[in-house]
Amino acid sequence: MARLVLWDIDHTLISTRGVGRELSAAAFERTTGIPMREQAAIDGITEPVIFRETAKLHGLTTDRAEFERFAQALAEEHLAHSAELRERGHALPGATGALDALASAGVTQTVVTGNIRSAGEIKLSVFGLDRHIVWSIGAYGEDAEDRADLVRLSLERAGCPAADAVLIGDTPADIAGGGANGVRIVAVATGRSGKSVLRSAGADAVLPDLRSLDVFLEAVLPNRDR
Repeated sequence: MARLVLWDIDHTLISTRGVGRELSAAAFERTTGIPMREQAAIDGITEPVIFRETAKLHGLTTDRAEFERFAQALAEEHLAHSAELRERGHALPGATGALDALASAGVTQTVVTGNIRSAGEIKLSVFGLDRHIVWSIGAYGEDAEDRADLVRLSLERAGCPAADAVLIGDTPADIAGGGANGVRIVAVATGRSGKSVLRSAGADAVLPDLRSLDVFLEAVLPNRDR
């Protein structure tokens, strides 16, 4: 049975209902001095890549130092607007039950996310989804640009072999990152990618959402004691 679950955050556990983009826009303008007219594609992409590619859309070339300034501004925006995030966003149906069920089964849980860590912590805490997350063994946007590197880093931090881990996400990028490291992948069609897309991308199991706890546990812990 799996002993480590690596959760994605956005569109897997929560929806920010547009607040996330607004906070990114505010941080982008604070960093570059230019209003964010458009944003690069974000599904499954890490924060440093989103920032760099968004900057290119505005005719800018950025470096690591500028990303770090952006990351600091983004963290501050999330902290300042956490109440708005709570009011406008929401935990996805079944997220709380899924996290609680894995904790009851003795499974260690963390996150592998393109978010910077501080933003991820705020996003889950405002919806009460952070109780079972071990943040120290997760991997975050500031750690690496590629999803596969983030999964590998989290496995290393947890001291967990890939065979004992499961990744749960909603995008083909999540699936590619898990697949590159040999972890079992459970995809949820709660984002912009439908079930057929997620299956084609190579997920081991695809769920419509997290509503059915029995179906969820069967997918994540298929060999658990009944």
